Amino acid sequence: MTTFLETTAIIGLIELALAAVLTLLPRVGKLGRAVSNACARAPMLDLILAALTWIPWLVAGLLAGWAGLAGAIFGQVLAIFVWVIIHELANRRAATGPRIGRFWNRRIGWWHNHLALWVSAVALPGLWVIRLTEIFGYPFLVWLLRFPAYRHGEWVNVSRQKFQGLIGHDLLWCLYCDWMTGVYSLGAEMLRNVESFWCPIRFYDGRKCEHCRIDFPDIDGGWVPADGSMRDVEELMQRKYGGSERSWFGHPARLTIDGTAPESKPHG
Repeated sequence: MTTFLETTAIIGLIELALAAVLTLLPRVGKLGRAVSNACARAPMLDLILAALTWIPWLVAGLLAGWAGLAGAIFGQVLAIFVWVIIHELANRRAATGPRIGRFWNRRIGWWHNHLALWVSAVALPGLWVIRLTEIFGYPFLVWLLRFPAYRHGEWVNVSRQKFQGLIGHDLLWCLYCDWMTGVYSLGAEMLRNVESFWCPIRFYDGRKCEHCRIDFPDIDGGWVPADGSMRDVEELMQRKYGGSERSWFGHPARLTIDGTAPESKPHG
């Protein structure tokens, strides 16, 4: 129990200190704003979020076992509640105005809303697996297959902290959604290249095609019909990948002014 309480206190204080620095940075002149903007985009954002999420789990778990891991998680949760209270007290005018959380508390009930938010936090480890795959796995496909490279900071960034009146509880969860949306979108973009490169065949299940074409537009933009032949597949691959272009069929790098898809155009 002592290990659990000590870890809770240490991690909670560290998290609060880091959150305080991040909160105050934009108010410390031009340099502070520049640093804050850098921290809001990958790769700096990855390091900061790792320090706020999984690094304490790893360190505490290695040093103090399951009690340390539990203490780290509990300390993080406590730090969240404390930061929310302080931030809302520091922004009393916004706190008494329109709020996302207050709206949903009235519509669906306080405990339904808050429990659902914490259930969504269960996705955090899975999102980190996706993010680490984007950082350390996908570059091998760029190197081996000449897949298009991406500026991660254009996808993985947070900016809702700049929205006027968004504070405390609402701000925290909106930043979480901000980050996860970028991680998911970049992962989907990378997977579009994988699918169209190796498996450009429509699914037999029409409903699956309908659902998946939102994230994989090539389903309706070039993939071979499910009743086609392997010769059709090979011809499609020759047509789409016979040159130097290795991006998915609807990638902007394939488009020219007249709407054609040059096979040798370099990546943008």
